[in-house]
Amino acid sequence: MATLHLGSTPAAAEPGTPPGIGTPADGWTRPGPTREEQRNDLILGVVLALLGVFGTELARGGYPEAADLGLGGVEAYVLSAAIALPLCLRRRYPIPVLLVVAALFVVTGERTFVAFGGNLVTQASMFMAIYAATAWARDRRLMKAANGLVFVVMFGWLTLNFIEALQANAIEGPNKALLSPYVSSVILGVALNAVYFFGAYFWGRTAWGIARQRYELERQAAELATQQQANARRAVIDERLRISRELHDVVAHHISSIGVQAGGARRVMEKDPEAARNALSVIEESSRTAVNEMRQLLGMLRAADPDLDVDTPETKAPRAGADRLPALIAEVNGEGLAVGFHQIGAPLQLPETVSVSVYRIAQEALTNVRRHSTARSAHITLRYLGDAVELEVLDDGRPKHAPVGSRLGHVGIRERVGLLGGESEIGPRPVGGFRVRVRIPVQRGVEA
Repeated sequence: MATLHLGSTPAAAEPGTPPGIGTPADGWTRPGPTREEQRNDLILGVVLALLGVFGTELARGGYPEAADLGLGGVEAYVLSAAIALPLCLRRRYPIPVLLVVAALFVVTGERTFVAFGGNLVTQASMFMAIYAATAWARDRRLMKAANGLVFVVMFGWLTLNFIEALQANAIEGPNKALLSPYVSSVILGVALNAVYFFGAYFWGRTAWGIARQRYELERQAAELATQQQANARRAVIDERLRISRELHDVVAHHISSIGVQAGGARRVMEKDPEAARNALSVIEESSRTAVNEMRQLLGMLRAADPDLDVDTPETKAPRAGADRLPALIAEVNGEGLAVGFHQIGAPLQLPETVSVSVYRIAQEALTNVRRHSTARSAHITLRYLGDAVELEVLDDGRPKHAPVGSRLGHVGIRERVGLLGGESEIGPRPVGGFRVRVRIPVQRGVEA
C-alpha cells in the first residue's frame, strides 16, 4: 500500500508558523528563491529523475513475479522520472509542483506498482513536494487549500484501496494475533501515512517559520545598527554643542577684556601714550587669540547635522579648566573612587579651549571608570611637553558585565581631541585596566 494520510491543520496554529513560536504569517511574505537555489533545485530534480528510473529497474529485478511495466514496457520508467522532474521548480512554483506531483503519485500507484511501492524516489518526491509547498508558498491561504485538497484525495484513495482489499479478502495471514490481519494492516498503514504526511507538513512549516525569524532578526539587527549610528552622531553633536558653549564663554572673556583695555587706552591716550600703547598691545594679542580659537572650532558648528533634533546643553558653572583638576579629583574621591594625580613638566598657560578640554576629558574618563568598571582606584597624569599637553587616565579594573555601556563617551572624547588637532588613545591596557590618553598641541606665545 502507498504511503498515504489525511492531514488536518490544527485550529490553534497558523500553517507556516514554527511549532511553539506562534508568529502569525501576516505582514511578511517569504522572498522567492535565489538563482543559486533555483539551480540547485534543477540539479536535484534531474538527479532524482535518473535515480527514479534506476530505482524502478532495481524494483523490477527484485519483484517476486512478472512485473507490469505498463504501456510499451516503458510506462513505469517514464512515470518514475516524471514524478521527480517537477521538483526542478519546487521553490519557484511550490503549489503547482505539489498538485502535479500528487496527481502523478496517484497515477503511478494505479498504473504500475513496480514504479510505486518498490521505488523510494517516488515516495521521496511526494514528501519533498509537500515540504516545499508548506515551506515556500507565499500565499499561505492557498497553501492550506492545496495541502487540504491533496490530503483529502490521498485519504480517499487510501480508503478505496482498503475497501477493495476487504472485498477481495486480499489481506490474510496465518498468525493468530490480538487483531485480525486486515485490522492490523489498516492501523499500520494509517500510522505510517501519518508519519509520512505530517512529517513533511510540519517540517515545511518549521522551515517557513525559521525563515521568518531570520528575517525579523536581520531587520532588528539593521534597526539596532541604525540606532547605534544615530546615537553616535547624537553624541558627537552633543559634544560639539557643549564645545560651542564653552567657545562662547572663551570669546566673551576675550571680548570683555578687549573692551576694558580699549576704554582705558582711550582715556590715557593723550596723557600717557606709553600706557595706551601697552593697552593696544594687549587688545591685539587678545583679539588674535580669540580669532585663532574661533577658527579652530568653527568647523565644528558647520559640520553639525541640522536635521538631528538635539537639545542645547544646559549651562554649567563654574567654568571648567585644567587648573580645576584637583577639585575634580577631590569630588570623585568623595564618591568612593580613589584617584591619584601627578603633574609632569613646568605648567604652561594653556589656551582656554585646550584647558577646558583637558578638564572635560578627565571628567568623562573618570565617569566611565565609576559607571562601567570594577576599578577601585585610578590615576591622572598631566604632562606639559612644551608644544603640547598630555593627559592620561589609568585604572586597574575590568569592564562590568552589565551594563556594558554604549562607548558614546569615547566618541565625545575623540571628537573633542580631533577638533583641537590632537590625538587620542582609548582602550584596555596589556597589563590590565583601561587607559585614556590624549595629546593636544599648544600654540606658544598666545595668552589664554
